[in-house]
Amino acid sequence: MARRPTIKDIARQAGVSESAVSFALNDRPGVSQDTRARIRRVAEELGWQPNSAARALSGERSGAVGLVLARPAHTLGVESFFLQLVSGIQEVLSAARTALLFQVVEDIDAECAVYRRWWAERRVDGVLVVDPRIRDPRPALLGRLGLPAVTIGEPETGTEPEPATEPGREPATEPGPVVVSSVRADDAGAMAQVLDHLHGLGHRRIVHIAGLPGLAHTVRRMDSLRTEAARRGLGPDQVRSVVTDYSDAEGAAATRRVLAEPGPPTALVYDNDVMAVAGSAVAAELGIPVPGRLSIVAWDDSALCRVTHPRLTALVRDTAGFGRLAAEELLAVLAGGPPGVRISEQPRLEPRESTAPPPAHTES
Repeated sequence: MARRPTIKDIARQAGVSESAVSFALNDRPGVSQDTRARIRRVAEELGWQPNSAARALSGERSGAVGLVLARPAHTLGVESFFLQLVSGIQEVLSAARTALLFQVVEDIDAECAVYRRWWAERRVDGVLVVDPRIRDPRPALLGRLGLPAVTIGEPETGTEPEPATEPGREPATEPGPVVVSSVRADDAGAMAQVLDHLHGLGHRRIVHIAGLPGLAHTVRRMDSLRTEAARRGLGPDQVRSVVTDYSDAEGAAATRRVLAEPGPPTALVYDNDVMAVAGSAVAAELGIPVPGRLSIVAWDDSALCRVTHPRLTALVRDTAGFGRLAAEELLAVLAGGPPGVRISEQPRLEPRESTAPPPAHTES
């Protein structure tokens, strides 16, 4: 294995002292501009990079930010949302020469443990927090640790403090701010578009196949569905939500259950593309034509929605742009900027062949 170049190598090749190299590479006074330029040129030629661990130990930034995902692993393989989100995050971080430390864990407790370890080891300068939850322990923990954070998605109010752990694991300071910054999407506005479309077509029996029940955005979407339904004179016996784990298996199972009920829905709204495609397959298996007897809407558009037959009506949003906003906000906070809230662009509903008016005899 090739040996990494060191400050001593740079000093030898540039004909200067090691202290001069240190001054030049750390933007400190003590060397002339010509010497600084020569040292940096030699460092680049040798392929030298700063040792992030050593910089962290000396109190400097690590040059990395963290992202922990507490989701069932089997739900991630085909869902496009997180792939697009991470691609947007990485686009911004790469341009800023900042690394992304990514980890998947089994639950929220394991995620909090990762944050404590990263803080103790000074592995990251800040974190991006996904899937805000009801009574979320993470903001208070991150505030106590003093670890800058940006939540991706609107956090719920009333987050509960995370209990103290073993002595020495966290700094003996007062809790920091519950949320440093956030980037948010308009779930209520998106749900209004979906209900406008389906209600306008004549649908009065609609079921929302929702995601994980503890997630803040799941609750917001369910609340928005009830609000928009009531605004149109539709009660909970006509429009309702059922929760799943976002997987194709649970999406398919939920579809079977609701279609087997007396007076089944004429329209289904799925919280992701994978469940929508699975639901479409179930309808085909049961001999229920889409959109002849059942209309289908996917919350997130993807290639899956566009290649499925019939092509699925879906909410189109710039998920990569959402990731870029989050990364830009975190870098701004790390640079000393004030905490803020950024709003992503409004999703738009793209009607396709999977939605149509219900059969005349199925709605009053």
